[in-house]
Amino acid sequence: MVSVRPRICVMRRPINQKEDTVSELTLAEAIENIYASLRADNADLDAHIATLKAALAREGKKQAVFDPTRLVQNNRAGRKLMQAYFRQRGVSVSFSE
Repeated sequence: MVSVRPRICVMRRPINQKEDTVSELTLAEAIENIYASLRADNADLDAHIATLKAALAREGKKQAVFDPTRLVQNNRAGRKLMQAYFRQRGVSVSFSE
């Protein structure tokens, strides 16, 4: 005699599932936060870039425009480094003249 046990399927939930909550700032506020982060030795820069990316999407813009005179390292190498870093995180950057 063979007894048949019902199969129990247990679905596992991810432990410590993180939700990315990005505050809804305007584009100008997000850019100001980037300037402050750059002055503070890049503190929380990735979080500010994510906020900037969300603000760009909300406002329907393709790229963020920064004032090069407000950057910590205002030379060609500094601007190109900033563009490359932001591009890796999905944000296109240009500079006003």
